[in-house]
Amino acid sequence: MELKTVELTKQYGKKKAVNHMSVTLNAGVYGLLGANGAGKTTLMRLLCALQRPTEGRILLDGKNIEKLGEGYRDLLGYLPQGFGYYPDFRAIDFLRYIAALKGLEGKAGERRAWELLEEVGLSCEARHRIKTFSGGMKQRLGIAQAMLNDPRILILDEPTTGLDPKERVRFRNLISAFSKGRIVILSTHIVSDVEFIAERILVMKSGQIVHYGRPGEITSEIQGQVWECVVPAGHADRYVAELNVSNLRNERDGRTVLRVIAGERPMGNARLVEPNLEDLYLYYFREQPAGGRRARGRGLSEDASGAEECGRDFGSDVESQCEGGDER
Repeated sequence: MELKTVELTKQYGKKKAVNHMSVTLNAGVYGLLGANGAGKTTLMRLLCALQRPTEGRILLDGKNIEKLGEGYRDLLGYLPQGFGYYPDFRAIDFLRYIAALKGLEGKAGERRAWELLEEVGLSCEARHRIKTFSGGMKQRLGIAQAMLNDPRILILDEPTTGLDPKERVRFRNLISAFSKGRIVILSTHIVSDVEFIAERILVMKSGQIVHYGRPGEITSEIQGQVWECVVPAGHADRYVAELNVSNLRNERDGRTVLRVIAGERPMGNARLVEPNLEDLYLYYFREQPAGGRRARGRGLSEDASGAEECGRDFGSDVESQCEGGDER
C-alpha cells in the first residue's frame, strides 16, 4: 500500500497551511513532528478526505482518493485532536454506535467492540459512562473507535496532549501494537511520542516537510552543532535568553551545564556532544524571546552578558472477570 501526496496545497485566504507538499508513505509508523500552527491538523484532515485541497492530489496506490470516495474512507481510522463523544454514553454503547455508523452491525460489531475494549484495557469499564473517564481512558477509547473498521490507514492527531507520562507510554505501546501492516501517521509536538515508536519522522514547518528520515539518521543535519557548556548558575538565565538552549542541569557546586544548539562554538569551554531528536526540534522551532532577536545556529551575540444493545454473547465472558460492571 502506498499513500502519496503530490504538490498538496491547502490555502486559507493568503495563508498556505499546507504548501506544495509531496511525500510518499508505505506501511509503517510515521511521526509528524511540528510546532503548533505548523499545518499538521490541516494535513491530517486532507488525508482523511475531510477537506479538499486547494491544489495538488492525494493518491492511494496511484488512484486519486477523491475518485475512490467511500472505498477510501472505509480504509481509514481517524482520531482527531479532542475527539467528540457523548458523555452519558457507556463505553460499550459508544463503540456500538460508532460501529453502526461505520457499517459494522450485529454480532460482528458487538464482537469487535468488546475485542477492542479488551485490547485498550477498558473491558472492566465497558459499562461506565464516558464522563467518568480520565483523559487517558478517553484517549484509549478514541483509539478503539478509530480501529473498529480494522483500518489500513490510521491517522492520529495530537493523541497524547494532556496525558501524564504513564498514560503517554501506555498510548505509545497501543499504537505500536496496532501498527503491523498499516500506515500509521501520528502528529505531535511532543518529541518523546515519536522518538521511540516512529520508523520515519517528518518534520513539518510552515506547511512544508523540512526534514524526513529515520530517528537515528534525521539528527545528522545538526551533527557538530550541539554543545555542552558550563556557566555560573547565577548567569544561566542570561545565556538561556540569548542562546538556543535545549536543556540545562544545575550542579551542586554552583555551576549550570547548558546544552546548546549553535553552528559555531558558543563559548570557550563548550564541548561537542551527540545530537538527539529534541535538539533537532529546537533547531527548527526555537521561539523568539520577547523584545529580542535570535539567530538559529549561532553563538552569543556581542551584547550578551498542547448505542444500541447488540447482544452480550461475546462481552459476557470479559465482563464476568471484572468487578463493578454496572454504571457508576
